[in-house]
Amino acid sequence: MAEILHREFVYLWYYFTVQLDQIFPYWVLGMVLGSAISVFAKGTIHALFGKLQTKKLGVLGVILASALGIASPLCMYGTIPLAASFSKFGMKDDLLAAFMMSSILLNPQLIIYSAALGGGALAVRIISCFLCGIAAGLLVRFFYKEKTFFNFSGFSGPTNRDTDPNILVRFFKNLGRNVKATGLYFLFGILLSALFQRYVPTEVMTGLFGGNEAFGVLMAATIGVPLYACGGGTIPLLQQWLMDGMSMGSAAAFMITGPATKITNLGALKIVLGAKRFLLYIAFTMLFAFLTGIIVNLAF
Repeated sequence: MAEILHREFVYLWYYFTVQLDQIFPYWVLGMVLGSAISVFAKGTIHALFGKLQTKKLGVLGVILASALGIASPLCMYGTIPLAASFSKFGMKDDLLAAFMMSSILLNPQLIIYSAALGGGALAVRIISCFLCGIAAGLLVRFFYKEKTFFNFSGFSGPTNRDTDPNILVRFFKNLGRNVKATGLYFLFGILLSALFQRYVPTEVMTGLFGGNEAFGVLMAATIGVPLYACGGGTIPLLQQWLMDGMSMGSAAAFMITGPATKITNLGALKIVLGAKRFLLYIAFTMLFAFLTGIIVNLAF
């Protein structure tokens, strides 16, 4: 028995270290870039977003808002107070919806992580998240033109934690918070990937998520709801699933529903949306993920 356990440990350690060697550089680079943007560029990005409310850009404003949401390094609990402060000064709901949706799905740090999946998956992730933000903004623009979509009562402006007068100290403090927030999820994701490699046959993954079948996309979109915990933690899993036969469309669906239905994000969104609009948000996310997966599979 002891010999069997030792052998299994050796196998798992091997898979764990191989995966760690592949992903770790992207994780470190993502940490550094995310902190650099947060400390040195966050104010500029949010100032550009604030200027959108002073210009009559129409649909172009929604497109720009979605792009700025991806560029923003804030998580959802930072994005909602920021959106609340902009709403207080007259920012329209369609711009806020585009900014918040794309900000939920992607940020500069996660873009670097996702590069570990390959150029094709990275391009799919960036484009699909960008388009999802635009779609959310346009739907709010056309269906809630005369009505209020968000309720930010009780929210104040975001708290700036990067206040140390020494700019290098400010950066390293931010980097430390990033590592603390994502490190355990990252290692747990690699451990899960090692377990999948050792104990889940490749044909099982291919049967569930492979090919160009709508069923695989639907399964990936659905499993993204309970499984997603942290962006960095899911990259090792996705990398292994793609190697095991997961279709690119299924991966795209997972990369949308995962962050969009992350439990901490849902809790915050439920407050600002209310029950009816919250259900609309869930339905929109699932439908967009499913359609994106189908289209990506046809393209690939």
